Amino acid sequence: MLIQKERKVGEVVAENFHAAKVFENHGLDFCCGGKRTIEDACKTKGVDINNLLAELEKLNAGNPPSTHFDKWEADFLTDYIINNHHAYVNNAVSTIEHHLQKVVSAHGARHPEVCSIESIFTELKNELLEHMAKEERMLFPYIKKLSFAIKNSIEMPAAPFGPVDNPIKVMESEHDNAGLLLKKINALSDSYIPPADACATFRVLYGELKEFEEDLHMHIHLENNVLFPKAKAMEEKLNKIYTTL
Repeated sequence: MLIQKERKVGEVVAENFHAAKVFENHGLDFCCGGKRTIEDACKTKGVDINNLLAELEKLNAGNPPSTHFDKWEADFLTDYIINNHHAYVNNAVSTIEHHLQKVVSAHGARHPEVCSIESIFTELKNELLEHMAKEERMLFPYIKKLSFAIKNSIEMPAAPFGPVDNPIKVMESEHDNAGLLLKKINALSDSYIPPADACATFRVLYGELKEFEEDLHMHIHLENNVLFPKAKAMEEKLNKIYTTL
């Protein structure tokens, strides 16, 4: 099936996560900007839409259904996000901070941009750790209960936060801010290209920051464009069933 230019970027990546690399290669945001159509995203960035669509079609022809996150059930997806992306952030931040401190100490005078990167990364780390804790304490358990209720045809008690869209809006707003902080780090680091006089630790640091950005893009995409729509759809389905009884 041909991919239409009216499709949303996030939907395409939800169907095949390999599409994320195609969008990234063209400088198109598939996570926080996932609700934009392919046509709109290409126009904004000056990307040749015909070339992009051709790349996506070629990609779809060679990838199995196991790459389609949108087919995964919500409860499995929440566990996947926690065990992969939340765990990655929790493990990576201390290492990156340690390397940032070493690079700032050794190179900060000649490369003041790393001092700014350190400050921004500290802000990003603090926000992400608080954000993930809220998801694991409140939102994700509720989504798993929704999934259980759907599978077992039982009514859900009212949530203390009201409709699931309420905490989702908060999480999406925090995702947007994390995305902005990542863009600042990316710009300050010249897209993670170390300077000519960079030592080994400096080069490792930029590699770690690049990996961190790529992981967070997929992390945010899975929540904004796959998990959250599933949660809202499940809640709406349950509400329709039990308000008509």
